[in-house]
Amino acid sequence: MSKNTSTPIKRALISVSNKTGLEDFCQFLSDQGVEILSTGGTANALRTAGVSIVDVSDYTGFPEIMNGRVKTLHPAIHGGLLAVRGNLEHEAAMDKHQIEPIDLLVVNLYPFKETVTSGGNFDDCIENIDIGGPALIRAAAKNHGSVTVIVDPNDYAKVMNEMESNKGSTSISFRRGLAAKAYALTSDYDGAISSWFSEKLGEKFPAHLNFSGSLGQTLRYGENPHQEAAFYFSQENRPGVSGAKQLQGKELSFNNINDTDAAFELAAEFADQPACVIVKHANPCGVAKANNLKTAYLRALSCDPESAFGGIIAFNKTLDSDTAKEVVKLFAEVVIAPDIHDDAQKIFAAKANLRILTTGTMSDPTATGMTIRSVSSGYLLQDRDNRILEKMTVVTKRAPTNEENAELKFAFTVCKHTKSNAIVYVKDGMTVGIGAGQMSRVNSARIAAWKAEDAARNAGDVKSWARGSVVASDAFFPFPDGLLETAKAGVTAVIQPGGSVRDEEVIAAADKKGLAMIFTGMRHFRH
Repeated sequence: MSKNTSTPIKRALISVSNKTGLEDFCQFLSDQGVEILSTGGTANALRTAGVSIVDVSDYTGFPEIMNGRVKTLHPAIHGGLLAVRGNLEHEAAMDKHQIEPIDLLVVNLYPFKETVTSGGNFDDCIENIDIGGPALIRAAAKNHGSVTVIVDPNDYAKVMNEMESNKGSTSISFRRGLAAKAYALTSDYDGAISSWFSEKLGEKFPAHLNFSGSLGQTLRYGENPHQEAAFYFSQENRPGVSGAKQLQGKELSFNNINDTDAAFELAAEFADQPACVIVKHANPCGVAKANNLKTAYLRALSCDPESAFGGIIAFNKTLDSDTAKEVVKLFAEVVIAPDIHDDAQKIFAAKANLRILTTGTMSDPTATGMTIRSVSSGYLLQDRDNRILEKMTVVTKRAPTNEENAELKFAFTVCKHTKSNAIVYVKDGMTVGIGAGQMSRVNSARIAAWKAEDAARNAGDVKSWARGSVVASDAFFPFPDGLLETAKAGVTAVIQPGGSVRDEEVIAAADKKGLAMIFTGMRHFRH
């Protein structure tokens, strides 16, 4: 590294696909007396703008070949970027081979990600893998002791300010920050290519795993105020909280984002009719379907209005004013929906701190994808839980009625999104009691039954809402005791995965109580 902390910019190499702000920046460089080397479309654009440039092919004495695949891969370019100023051996090599120093590099990369996202075929994607760009960036970033590297048009103004403040030079601390940004870009770019290749080769779990994401926002703190946190966006392009448009309200917190994702993903399961999901601490505390959103919301709220306070509310249809008038009566943290009517948005405006998000569409609960969780010194990677009910086998003497079948499907869907051990009571298209996150399935059944009694009491009913309900369990009942707790609460039908060594005992207990029971053969642990 050069011992000089401040390095003047006398020569720049500029080759970009994103021309935003380019003309003004290059005119500034030209006015500063900087010689500008350029290639292809960038050179043409700058000439048209009246900026004096030197073609790289003229500078190197070697023409662009192979349809532009080889143009900057030349010792005159890379030597000019990599030579350490003040290093006698490097300077001697530059003199011997007539290599001039290049002090500033401005490069964008070929749009590989955009080509993949737009559905480009294999050959198009390959052609949009940049070779010269990453090589130039890495060279300039490595030699940031002498070279300034720009990979983002948003940094043009910063570089101009830096040069004006330092009489045409940049400081080592400034260049180091740009170098770090440059390496982050090339890492992300290579990771995207690697992931794409693995997908094309059918390698779900490659030998080396690349995670890439772009910083969406730094957060006030994490789960707790003493934890720092940030929100990164992946390349998945799945509708949800990461791509949502925030129409109003305070900045989203770490917990807001996590809970909103949980609520929206559950709401997306119900495409057949309007649905509302209310989530607290990543667990649903009320879920309902109805003929309209207002009714769905009021029914979801009635399941557990106490827990709903300060919760997240998700809808699967365009949010209307009638529903908005009801929602504003409750203190909520976030409301998310695919869209919202203007009159509804005006109603929400009265609650300035309430975060309102729109996504444009709903996510597909059956879409493939992966989920990632960190553990000490490692990551757990798995398929998204995108399957739910592939078979329903009646195992009791009594089969469920058509009405019970519909309720059981609804209950099992909610159960899939509830932390284990999970028990969900459902009646008339709404949850009436939810037991979540307990170490004992029996206790989950008891808590859900207590919730159902409490909900009925709040509504002025003398009989528990669990009476005449159906129940879902995310995994099998290991003993009859859990099922008997639900029978005590008043259920008429049960849905569970089955698979316990004591299944016959559980089935016998269900038959003795006159319950209908279905095995799905598929569990839905959620830890």
